[in-house]
Amino acid sequence: MRRVAAVVVAGGRGLRAGGDVPKQYRCIGGMAVIRRTLMAFTAHPGIANIQPVIHPDDEARFASAAAGLPVLVPTHGGTTRQASVHAGLEALAPRAPEIVLVHDAARPFASPALLDRAIAAGRGGAAIPGLVVSDTVKVVDGSGLIVETLDRSRLRTVQTPQAFRFDALLAAHRTAAAAGRDDFTDDAALAEWAGLPVAIFEGEATNVKLTTPDDFRRAEAELLADLGDVRVGSGYDVHAFAETGDHVWLGGVKIPHDRSVEGHSDADVALHALVDAILGALAEGDIGVHFPPSDPQWKGASSDRFLAYAVERVKARGGQIAHVDLTLVAEAPRLGKYRDAIRARVAEIVGISVDRVGLKATTSEKMGFIGRREGLVAYATATVRLPWTTP
Repeated sequence: MRRVAAVVVAGGRGLRAGGDVPKQYRCIGGMAVIRRTLMAFTAHPGIANIQPVIHPDDEARFASAAAGLPVLVPTHGGTTRQASVHAGLEALAPRAPEIVLVHDAARPFASPALLDRAIAAGRGGAAIPGLVVSDTVKVVDGSGLIVETLDRSRLRTVQTPQAFRFDALLAAHRTAAAAGRDDFTDDAALAEWAGLPVAIFEGEATNVKLTTPDDFRRAEAELLADLGDVRVGSGYDVHAFAETGDHVWLGGVKIPHDRSVEGHSDADVALHALVDAILGALAEGDIGVHFPPSDPQWKGASSDRFLAYAVERVKARGGQIAHVDLTLVAEAPRLGKYRDAIRARVAEIVGISVDRVGLKATTSEKMGFIGRREGLVAYATATVRLPWTTP
């Protein structure tokens, strides 16, 4: 199979979308737009490398949004879209792909079928997805009077991913840069300028570019409509303190303490309870069913592996995790100063924004085994959205 790469352009500021962060980092359905976009490409078996192009100020945002995804180290874009694409192509050049797809990060709904068509069309040299124009299109003059009615049968609205032979597109970008041309709004226009014939292949009406606040509202509503089966699961875990030790693991964070916790894995009660909550929402048993404590391979294992597995079970059923909530009960260690770190780590593993992770820490007012500092407890709930299925 010919090697295929993708450049995902995410260097813009997206001011028309509103909000206080660039639109590609805003969330829809509990997930950053750029993460949804990247996941469409990382999930496609025919695409070998994904090269993100980001704004220099967005390093931390990108790291959070793309955590765990198998993409290349992002490169920084330029002051124009054309310059950003050129930077992505140059970053890919050492890998010498045969075909490259250029895609806007703000188009998160590209389907596997669309990517298939793009790859197939790109083998011909240069091709872009397009949609037939259904409305009549008029040309007006400066005073608002109609001067021409265009033949809509010959018109197309175009999208990304646009597909090209890599060497041809890179050469066209280098030629344009040398000529001082930086005003091309898409790569098809640049390719046409460079003398490359550009074909049209079938686009998708659902492959929308999120630009305005209304676009985000519609996208959110459509996602929620598709995932209307709302499930809530609960989880509980308890572990006893060991006689010795110097830390405990809670919510994926290593917390100094004068005693460790007994358990077959790393005994992270917070993550264990959350795994059970997610599996409960799916009605797929509990952590012991999937990771039996009698199995020696899980001895000392990091519990983030268990939580990542539960998250993948949700994704395998076409769902998403909307919200998680944890309550930790312990006399010690005191958890207040670790609260933000735990929320951030849970959000990273689950793949949701931090504002969808609830966390409370309390004591048992010195009552019971917790009050005697013999152990600690975690309670968790998880809200999961799944596609409706026929009973």
